[in-house]
Amino acid sequence: MITTSLSTKELQDKREKYIPRGVSNGNMHVAEHAKSATITDKDGREWIDFAGAIGTLNVGHSHPKVTEAVKKQVDQFLHPGFNIMLYEGYIELAEKLCKITPGNFDKQALLLNSGAEAVENAVKIARRYTKRQAVVSFTRGFHGRTNMTMSMTSKVKPYKTGFGPFAPEVYQAPFPYLYQKPAGMTEEEYIEQSIQDFKDFFISTVDPESVACVVMEPVQGEGGFIIPPKAFVQFVSDFCKEHGIVFVADEIQTGFGRTGKLFAIEHFDVEPDLMTVSKSLAAGLPLSGVVGKREILDASDPGELGGTYCGNPVACAAALAVIDIMKDENLLEKSEQIGVKIENVLQELSETHSYVGEIRRLGSMVAVEIVDNRDNKFPNKEKTQKIVSLANDNGLLLLSAGIKGNVIRFLTPLVITDEELARGFSILKKSFQ
Repeated sequence: MITTSLSTKELQDKREKYIPRGVSNGNMHVAEHAKSATITDKDGREWIDFAGAIGTLNVGHSHPKVTEAVKKQVDQFLHPGFNIMLYEGYIELAEKLCKITPGNFDKQALLLNSGAEAVENAVKIARRYTKRQAVVSFTRGFHGRTNMTMSMTSKVKPYKTGFGPFAPEVYQAPFPYLYQKPAGMTEEEYIEQSIQDFKDFFISTVDPESVACVVMEPVQGEGGFIIPPKAFVQFVSDFCKEHGIVFVADEIQTGFGRTGKLFAIEHFDVEPDLMTVSKSLAAGLPLSGVVGKREILDASDPGELGGTYCGNPVACAAALAVIDIMKDENLLEKSEQIGVKIENVLQELSETHSYVGEIRRLGSMVAVEIVDNRDNKFPNKEKTQKIVSLANDNGLLLLSAGIKGNVIRFLTPLVITDEELARGFSILKKSFQ
């Protein structure tokens, strides 16, 4: 463990001097140690974690089974490089991912380092398999910060401004947003219109016969935890099948119990051709993967996929422990219970604060829109930032989201205790006031 005699202020000064300001920090305190859903900083102050390293810590900080597995692997070897010599962890994890992901077909799994790298490789694999070039993502979607995944990402600031030119043959299809449906339109009419808009997109924007893949977050993450109608997701999946397009579910933020199921796409009764996973896969260690139909993944020749650090054995050991923890500690059930508790607190806040807009939830993937008022539903980014800032100043790590920055999202570890939740809720309520 790295420990120094430097003060928080000295480290903050060094951060400003040696680290680019393009790397954002929501909280400027310095972590010393962490467990479950609590981080203790260098000054001994405790912080309740409702951010989970942006959804990376579903099994919490320093889970003993994860740290034990990591320590055991470190003592064995760090990284022979899977391209150089096989090791058991990569193979075992690939098998587990093939077994736990949805889809009653033969699968394979490719291990990588980051979420963006997984998405980029899913695109590579789909293009290689279909021999097509075009890629379709969705408005409000977020897929990463590489050139390809920036191109697929919808939000311009802070992700894309000044970083072009972007990758060609990338198109963004319309994505339903029920909270902002036109006044006077029923939910059923809006869903029908969303499906029609998607069909029209392939008439006005790109020929489906030139599309290699459609990449969809089953619940949009950075976009504001937007949950699409089941009928829409199923139509997109069927459309892809009809036109020979690879349907990719981006489960990087939604996977490993966040929505109350192991993977969010299970809520929609859809079996994607490929799935990208990362974040909570390895409890904070860099690891990602592409999992899916064997014939698609196996279309590439030797040497066309992979990378120096892909499937690092230490990260694989953590991931294998995470998968066991999810089952042994009933974290899918706990995810739903946590989500209900967060939703209840937000409903309580909505009774006293007129700026609380829609509350959205799938499992413990919970968000609330902050608006001017519930009649005009106009996004209030300024108030959202104030609430998040107050929370971060007073002991609660909290994140915003949304294309207009007016959504507060909750990504608590699924192992969070009732006491940690209660402390977090207390700070949250004060921040809303």
